[in-house]
Amino acid sequence: MPIDFLAIGHITHDRTPEGFRLGGTVSYAAVTARRLGHRPGMLTRASGEGLQLAPGTEGAEVIVASPDGVLDGIAIRLLPSAVSTTFTNIYHGSERTQLIEAWADPIWPDELPAAWAAAPVVLLGPVAREIPPAWANVFPHALVGVTPQGWMRRWDARGHVSPAPWENMADFLPHADVIILSREDVGGDDAFLADLSCRAKLLVVTDGWHGATVYRCGERFPIPPRPTVQVDPTGAGDVFATAFLLRMAETGDPLAAARFANIVASMSVEGIGMARIPWRTEVDAWLEQGG
Repeated sequence: MPIDFLAIGHITHDRTPEGFRLGGTVSYAAVTARRLGHRPGMLTRASGEGLQLAPGTEGAEVIVASPDGVLDGIAIRLLPSAVSTTFTNIYHGSERTQLIEAWADPIWPDELPAAWAAAPVVLLGPVAREIPPAWANVFPHALVGVTPQGWMRRWDARGHVSPAPWENMADFLPHADVIILSREDVGGDDAFLADLSCRAKLLVVTDGWHGATVYRCGERFPIPPRPTVQVDPTGAGDVFATAFLLRMAETGDPLAAARFANIVASMSVEGIGMARIPWRTEVDAWLEQGG
């Protein structure tokens, strides 16, 4: 069957005290989509280290083996690269120091499998400026979500990552149905968020244990979090964005989508990496119990 959710961006290698593990918005998004009952596809550029692929359909491959098996069975178009974009994330409570050690080349629209252009839900999830403005209007009939964190990073010669202005924002805003980012992504710049909330069709801002806020048509809607015990926050924003888009596609209701995404993301941080991203049955069971 054709994919019903497409994620575009770099798979990353994330350095941890236990060694490297696969990451990146596309990885967390694809696992989330699959566990919520969908058929994801990943368009990415990386070295392929840690992945075993087999021929698939629609001009893509399928992952047959991956670390911990979390990506197994997911459709992928893996573009060649000598290196994978590589990050080190160091957490100090809720604060993070981030380093980039290597980065792969950009991804271009002519590298998209033709059949995937009809995906009904698309997430543009750059991590290191790898999605150029040429992607802005490629999916006119899809529900398009953008997580701009990868355009809002810069790094110095030693690889230290810091916040940066979203320089290609004007290219993407007219074509994005929803912008999803965190207060951390903008360095807590409330003035920028206020301006963006007036320019975006729909804006969702996540803020860790504070939950999320939906901005639409000049109105602001706080969405409380689900209580949780955090073990590993890596990827929580990517999980949230994916769950939001898929629930938005189901219901057309951004507040219901944000509540649903809060639940999914809060469950995902209760374990290490992608392993704890919940299945749809877990989320539905929690809701049925009065959550």
